[in-house]
Amino acid sequence: MSDGHQIDQSISRGFGIAIALTAVTLVAEVLGGFWTNSLALLSDAAHVFMDLFALVLSLAAIRLARFPATDTRTYGWHRAEIIASLINGSTLLLIAFGILHEAWGRMLHPEAVKSKEMFIIASIGLVMNLIAASRLHQHSHDDLNVRSAFLHVVGDAIASVGVIIGGIIMLYTEWYVLDALVSVGIVLVIGFGAVRILREALHILLEGVPKHIDLEQVVTKMRAVEGVNDVHHLHVWSICSHISALSAHIDIDPEFRLRQGEIVGEIEEMLDHDFHITHSTLQGECSHCLTGPVIQQLKHRPRRSSLCSHDHGGHDHHQH
Repeated sequence: MSDGHQIDQSISRGFGIAIALTAVTLVAEVLGGFWTNSLALLSDAAHVFMDLFALVLSLAAIRLARFPATDTRTYGWHRAEIIASLINGSTLLLIAFGILHEAWGRMLHPEAVKSKEMFIIASIGLVMNLIAASRLHQHSHDDLNVRSAFLHVVGDAIASVGVIIGGIIMLYTEWYVLDALVSVGIVLVIGFGAVRILREALHILLEGVPKHIDLEQVVTKMRAVEGVNDVHHLHVWSICSHISALSAHIDIDPEFRLRQGEIVGEIEEMLDHDFHITHSTLQGECSHCLTGPVIQQLKHRPRRSSLCSHDHGGHDHHQH
């Protein structure tokens, strides 16, 4: 069994447990929110509902990523993970605005809350959130999809703490406007997480250079390989949060052209080891781009007939 398959299985197990725990939390907080008349509890329940949706979506994305590449999808379904993260972030942002609207109404017209019951239900929710978060944390550092789901659950845990503190204070002071203030705190947690997830997902969808890669350092190390004169037409992007790709033209010294395959292999090994770039496409003996820029600007071109594109398509990338 490959390491990648074992990681996927481990992530899937974590998601399965998190989904079950989140479902229990949702039922408890919805019933409890109506029973206690707590907007903070109902707000957290709404957040939990979106979390449940996010977790199911994330698990579906992992399953989709296992589908093999085909002649119509040569990268397979790995981008499904990023689309799931984009939807997760968008739904988080929408729910944040919904809570803010309800909280404003409660601030203007505070309503009595059953504080003791609210405290007990929020405590149950917190325990469930912490167990779910612990199952996702291991893979949250290097997988955007898992990180988006992990942030959902952590956001819930923080929100539960806020609800617990609010419940204790209201129990002794009957200052019920605090219920709405706790809801606003939940909005800030949700909003921060949502913006971060959306920014990272959009960066990948726009073919941005992965954040852990310094392009200048990549070029320097590629040029340092014996037999390489220069590097041109460099592109580095992410297929998904844990697969980085690179394509480039390598100007090889005439004396080393018989060793071209060996040089390309050495560069690929270096890219994998030093930068975790596991998918690289390198073109050697690039006589057309000896004076070309390292970063090549892409241009729109009119479409030719299918016959012409077969005849000339291979030369398109050499034009400046």
